[in-house]
Amino acid sequence: MKPGLPDSLLVLERGWLSANNILCFDGPEATLVDSGYVTHAAQTVELVGQALAGRRLKKLINTHSHSDHIGGNAALQVAHGCEIVVPAGLHAVIADWDENALLLSPLGQQGGRFQHDSLLAPGDRFAMGGLNWQALAVPGHDMEALAYYNPERRILISGDALWENGFGVIFPELLGEADGIASTRATLEMLARLPIDIVIPGHGSPFATVDLAFERAFRRLDSFAASIDKLAWHAIKVITSFAMMEKRRLREADFAGFILGLPFAVDVNQRYLDLPEDLLCERLERELLLVGALQLEDGWLSAA
Repeated sequence: MKPGLPDSLLVLERGWLSANNILCFDGPEATLVDSGYVTHAAQTVELVGQALAGRRLKKLINTHSHSDHIGGNAALQVAHGCEIVVPAGLHAVIADWDENALLLSPLGQQGGRFQHDSLLAPGDRFAMGGLNWQALAVPGHDMEALAYYNPERRILISGDALWENGFGVIFPELLGEADGIASTRATLEMLARLPIDIVIPGHGSPFATVDLAFERAFRRLDSFAASIDKLAWHAIKVITSFAMMEKRRLREADFAGFILGLPFAVDVNQRYLDLPEDLLCERLERELLLVGALQLEDGWLSAA
């Protein structure tokens, strides 16, 4: 059973290619948190337009700048003329549209360029959906990410900092940019101290099993801290799965070339796993088929 949310909040639960969209209603106006992936932008505009039911989309707020959270920003701004608000630490990379810093080029992903109108910093307080929210720094998956917390109703909009079964890939650790594992641990410890009744994650359904979610998250983090190779392999699998969700279908014979065209997968393999290229591709295909992330039929691989 899904946890109850205030009537002023509506979660548009999406698949894994697009992050969830959270609409917060304030009378005739609304605020949206996160906008999905760019190839789903037209669908996002349609879904949000239907859910608005005549209201005005005044503002769009992002939790962080990964492609599956900002991909509909430009299209929604064109459709609704909404103000776009991003975490303060992302000001320069978005203003300059630095595709490396935004992880678009390294991950082989797309993004629709946009310009933001204002910033949210950790500790900032703001209103949406008739509720008061506080911006919380949640570094780890993304070092500049923010989560949004309402203490009265004990609701956390967590982005990719906490899911029911874990959290987003700890990219900074693998890219050598920051101690992402330590940052993730500090983030989880901070969040675990908050009184939280409902989490609205960036992916998956809202959930009230908060203590269990933290147990799973800490257990997963401990396993990555004990073996950076495990984190590296997990990240390669996640990025390959995401790329296949965007590609949707390709010939099995072309799979190896597809993998070797993903700079992040190649780089992380070279730095942490050192698998021969043929073994990397064979192992990826085998494991993704085993867990059901890929399906094989008549020589074609497709995303599940």
